[in-house]
Amino acid sequence: MSSVHRLLITGAAGEVGSALREGLRGHFPFLRLTDNRDLGEAIEGEELVQADLMDFDAVRRALEGVDAVIHLGGIANEHTYERLRDVNIDGTYNVLEAARQAGVQRLAFASSIHTVGFYPRSEQIGTDVPVRPDTYYGVSKVFGEALGRMYFERYGMEFVSVRICSFQDMPKDARHLSTWFSPRDTVQMFEKAVTVPSVGFLVVAGISGNTRRWMTEDGWDVLGYVPQDNAETYAAEVEHIHGAPEDITEQRQGGIFVDSSYTGLAGKEK
Repeated sequence: MSSVHRLLITGAAGEVGSALREGLRGHFPFLRLTDNRDLGEAIEGEELVQADLMDFDAVRRALEGVDAVIHLGGIANEHTYERLRDVNIDGTYNVLEAARQAGVQRLAFASSIHTVGFYPRSEQIGTDVPVRPDTYYGVSKVFGEALGRMYFERYGMEFVSVRICSFQDMPKDARHLSTWFSPRDTVQMFEKAVTVPSVGFLVVAGISGNTRRWMTEDGWDVLGYVPQDNAETYAAEVEHIHGAPEDITEQRQGGIFVDSSYTGLAGKEK
């Protein structure tokens, strides 16, 4: 891909978005940051745009004149099906369709481990396994990947899906020894996802170089992604923090999301 001068990040007020905003500062001549929440004050090289993903016209305006998109916007947890449909499914369609109309050639998508959350922890999986979503949230990310595949095949828009596992400053429990995705590795992967030439359609595991990881390195070589962090550094501090081994949430990769009673933000957030 030709060099990216103008990069759009949706969901830029979120945890991952904030990390990318800071980590990518100065890496691109121009960053346009959108969210429906407060983005604070713009600094040199930034443009802040309030836009709701469900408002196609606002999304279309936000896409105008950009070279590539990192699409982080959406609900990052389980919720009601209706809410996830509106924000994560319809909102992702709005971003891809607006990007197509604006002539954008590359989009990096924040997908999730929850697309495959029901796989057992005893099995190391690649990105080509059948999806096994653990929640409506996971289904919304499966939809995003499928839509991205269609936009690549039908319209030639290159699409990189990063299945984010556990984005944290540092591991907080035993599960994170397998799933941790450090801020600096996250920044590296997303930067490469929008700048490396000729990726076509690609799905990669969004994790650091964890010794105990459950996902393979498939596609990392395409991006030239070389993780700098390994959760094993924190093993002595967190490996004792876990639930009962016989519980399904300790047996499957999706953790608490695989519990049939887990409802996430449903009932807690409008």
